[in-house]
Amino acid sequence: MKHILEMTCDDLTAELQGRGLPRFRGRQVFEWIWAKRVADLNAMTNLSKDLRSKLAKSIHPTTSRIVRRRDAEDGVSKLLLEFTDGDRIETVLIPTREGETASPRRTACISTQVGCAMGCVFCASGLDGLRRDLTAGEIVEQVFQWDISLGDDLRVTHVVLMGMGEPLANYDATIAAIGILIDPDRGGLSARHITLSTVGLPHRMRQLAREGIPLTLAVSLHAPNDELRQKLIPAAKGMPIADLIAAGNEYFSYTGRELTLEYVLLAGVNDSTQCAEELAHLTRKLRCNVNLIRYNTVEGLSFDRPAERAVLAFRDQLRRRGANVQIRASRGADAEAACGQLRQTSVSP
Repeated sequence: MKHILEMTCDDLTAELQGRGLPRFRGRQVFEWIWAKRVADLNAMTNLSKDLRSKLAKSIHPTTSRIVRRRDAEDGVSKLLLEFTDGDRIETVLIPTREGETASPRRTACISTQVGCAMGCVFCASGLDGLRRDLTAGEIVEQVFQWDISLGDDLRVTHVVLMGMGEPLANYDATIAAIGILIDPDRGGLSARHITLSTVGLPHRMRQLAREGIPLTLAVSLHAPNDELRQKLIPAAKGMPIADLIAAGNEYFSYTGRELTLEYVLLAGVNDSTQCAEELAHLTRKLRCNVNLIRYNTVEGLSFDRPAERAVLAFRDQLRRRGANVQIRASRGADAEAACGQLRQTSVSP
């Protein structure tokens, strides 16, 4: 049986009818799961105790257990989840701080793979390589776990596929998961509240453009030229920046959505005046915004976070050359929950 969170109401109804239950039971269980975010069938009080006990043996809305939760001082939280096969991933919840936005946001940063094969040399997620792809249900389950954790009828409002793994390398499951998250009867999110982050697989970017999903596409660039980029992202070999620019322009032409270029600043590596000049030149070839991200320390890696004056100088140089650029706030670092710090197992208690 496929993951319950991958099932529509009709799917679940057919599954339960196949077990000899009346049709209305499918709707009841579906509404408990999705309308009330209940994962424990024993809590579904309009089912008989015997029926609850019977179904609980085979129907599991969540297939992961929370191994550890870490809460950062700035309100960010991180879960280490373990699936039934023993594989582990991390997912993060980033709530807006009071007064930060007009309406509170609760953003879930979710993973699409166990580990990562892209090999970004400054990122913790790929240190142990790639173990496997997550299923669509396992991807959605991370949001579901946060919804349960929030309680009080609060829900995740935004999702960023920026956790462990390369979403476009697990294309079918990622697209299926997004479909579930934006289904009004299930996840109920707006596609415009979803951001997908990729190192840039041009053929998949083009395929995504034709899906007709108005999400935000973020490309992890991290260097303004191919030579440096291939040193920082080994998987970028064979994916020249020119191809990313072309695929990005095609994405904009199909969706009308500007791309985000993500650029992690590494002290003495990619934060020079020359790098800023080259990056500014690239931005003139594409409808895009630039997110500058200060490097977040990863145990065992030798990169340094740039000084604040270097970050501001890099930003200002881009702005003088007409780029739309902002510095993205890094949150959750004291819980190893910031950008680039997620991995298959927590290092610190």
